[in-house]
Amino acid sequence: MTTPVKLAIVYYSSTGTIAEIANELRDAGVKAGAEVRLVKAGELAPQAAIDSNSAWAANQTATANVPEATPADVEWADAVIFGTPTRFGNVASQLKQFIDTLGGLWAEGRLADKVYSGFVSTATAHAGHESTLLALYNSVHHFGGIVVTPGFTDPAKFVDGNPYGTSHADGQGSNPVNDTTRTAARIQAERVVAMAAKLKAAAEAESRAEEESPRRWWQRRRK
Repeated sequence: MTTPVKLAIVYYSSTGTIAEIANELRDAGVKAGAEVRLVKAGELAPQAAIDSNSAWAANQTATANVPEATPADVEWADAVIFGTPTRFGNVASQLKQFIDTLGGLWAEGRLADKVYSGFVSTATAHAGHESTLLALYNSVHHFGGIVVTPGFTDPAKFVDGNPYGTSHADGQGSNPVNDTTRTAARIQAERVVAMAAKLKAAAEAESRAEEESPRRWWQRRRK
């Protein structure tokens, strides 16, 4: 019997939109049968900057109990979903800094053959949804990871319209996470868990076959 998929959701959120989507992904991942770790990238901004923005300060307080991500969380996982607000069409520096700490695992080949996916938020409708996800996936290609996107694999994806990953335009806080975004998150989490489960089952079956082969049995008996 295949063991449950281990899913790590690693995100950075300033004013809370990405944190809310991350919670949706976590809940959907658990419902899909995965063991889920929800962790956040460490903050790099000075406290004075955070305190100057009420939404940023409120999110800092609301997520104080969320553990800070470490490379061990990625090493543990069979699948990783990264989340970031877009910064000039690119990944936020806080998440990028965390990704840059994975160099040791990368050098040892420990980031390869895992499933990866991503989600983003922006202030406006065409402010880097897709470019940020594509930029994020550049790192995954270097890992030797397997990018699993939602694509248009569900009719509901034609509503939100982003095949690269879940995204949301928050309108500078005037457009809260809605049912369209929540549905997109559910579809993404279910697909990531399903694909990771297939890969994990195949790997475990191969390992069992090797253990049960006559030659392996004879070698173990000699020992």
